[in-house]
This record gives sequence, structure tokens and C-alpha cells, in this order.
Amino acid sequence: MSNNNNRIEYINELARENPQAFVARAELRYRNIINNIAEKALDDLGRKIIMLAGPSASGKTTTAKKIAETFTSLGMMTYVVSLDDFYKNRCDIPGYAEGNPDFETVYALDIDLISETLKSLMAGEETELPIFDFTTGTRKDAARKITLGKNDAVIVEGLHALNPIVTSGLDGLKLMKIYISVSSRIYDAKGRIVLNKRNLRFMRRLIRDYNFRASSVENTYDLWQSVCDGEDKYLFPYEDMADVRINSIHMCEPCLFKNTVLEMLEGAQLSEEHAREAKKLIHSLKQFESVDLSLVPEDSLLREFIG
Repeated sequence: MSNNNNRIEYINELARENPQAFVARAELRYRNIINNIAEKALDDLGRKIIMLAGPSASGKTTTAKKIAETFTSLGMMTYVVSLDDFYKNRCDIPGYAEGNPDFETVYALDIDLISETLKSLMAGEETELPIFDFTTGTRKDAARKITLGKNDAVIVEGLHALNPIVTSGLDGLKLMKIYISVSSRIYDAKGRIVLNKRNLRFMRRLIRDYNFRASSVENTYDLWQSVCDGEDKYLFPYEDMADVRINSIHMCEPCLFKNTVLEMLEGAQLSEEHAREAKKLIHSLKQFESVDLSLVPEDSLLREFIG
């Protein structure tokens, strides 16, 4: 739904008048969200499991880290565990033997190990955690060990963190379920969508994959549809199970990303289909004012994507 805050005319006005204040305002909003979550968690004594789920480029990694840092600063030692570390060995992934592995399915995870690990942590036992090596496609079991104190917490982040197949074995434990995504669109004065939610996440992923995964624009486009299909099938049906929802949008990000994304898209060699999509995104981005990336704080969620 369009309101003044997510209209392009208002965004451009803020970007022109005081870009530094515009960025700071977005950062303050996000920081307040994290602080509010910390207050809710501290109201309930005892060990806790925070299940944090969200689609690609929603900011799960940074948000898990920020929540953990905030909890720990308030005396609740908090660890972050990625569901990705519970992947089965690549050769055991469903469909692998047939040459069509499904890396998005919840059954690519070792569900029993997830349940055993979290129950052990909540019992206050020294617990062995795996680490998945994406280079070799194998899991290293007992790669690290942690123990939760009586009022400590663990944050479990991943695409499937709200999936009942993962959480059903955790009945009776103290769970806080969080869903994070970009949950706002940007409109023009006539109520037309300029950038939708997936456009915004795609730009984040485009920049991140180029910066950190040596992925070309074409390759990111090639992967994006399967990523979206996996979200539709394995994530979005469970988002309403969350106790807390986080909208990770920073209204300044189209202005911050504009020049970088335009340079990437306009210089890319793309298939006809991807070129059509790129042309639409280029048209939308050119409507925004530019804001210099140097204004982004070093601890910003956006640094997860821009470095």
C-alpha cells in the first residue's frame, strides 16, 4: 500500500535535501526494531531459541548478528547458528542421484540432527555443532561446541527456520519466531509500483553476488527464478507463523544502489529474456536521485550486500 514514506517523490526529496540525514533515519528505524525485539526476549527468563527465517537478500545474516550482539550486551549470551550448516552431504541431497538436486527443499537438511542439537542446547548441555563446507559439499560434524547458560539464547537463521517440519520437534521449548523480508514497495504519486519487493531484494543480491561470490549479472538472473520458486514453495506458506515480523527495507537503498546497479546492468551481456527484465529495472532506477555509498555506516545491514 502506498503512503508518503514509500513514494518516490518523497524519497527523492529527502535524498536531495539531506542525504546523510536520510540514511541515518533509515538506520535508526532498523536499530529500533532490533531493540524492540531484545525487550520482548528479556521479558521471558530462561534459555531461548530464536528462529529467524526470510527470503534471499532479506538481511538474515546481519539481523541475526545484530540481535545476538544486542542480547549479549544485555547479559544474555547469544550464539548464531545457520541452518545451512545442517545440510546433508551433497550426494545425499534429494534428486542428486538423478542429476537434478533440490537444494531448496527442507529435506536437504538433516532434520533429526537439528532437533537433537537444539534440544541439547536447551538442556544446558555442551553441544556439538556442525559446519557445512560448500566447497566440498560435505558437512563437518562436531566442528564446534557451545553451552547455553540458564538465561542464554541461540539464534537459528535460514530459509526453513519457520517450517513446521523443522520446528515440530521443538515442542515445549521457548521459541521466538521471527520473519524478515523487504515488505514494502515503492510507488509513484499515481499509486503505480516503481519497485516491488523482489526488485529491491534482487538489487541487493545482484550487488552481493558480484562483490562476494564472483557471480556475473547473467548468472544472478539465471539463479533468481529458482530462488523465487523455492521461496514460494518452502517459505512464504509459513511466514504467518512468526511472532515478530521485520521489514528490512531501508528507503534510501534505491538511491544508494542506483549508480552501482545501473553500471552492472548496462554493461552486462544478457539473454533476451534477462535483457527485458534489466531494461525495466533500469527504467525504474533512473527515476531516483543518487546518494553516495560512503554515507552508509560500517555496521549497516546494507553492508551485507555492498561490503
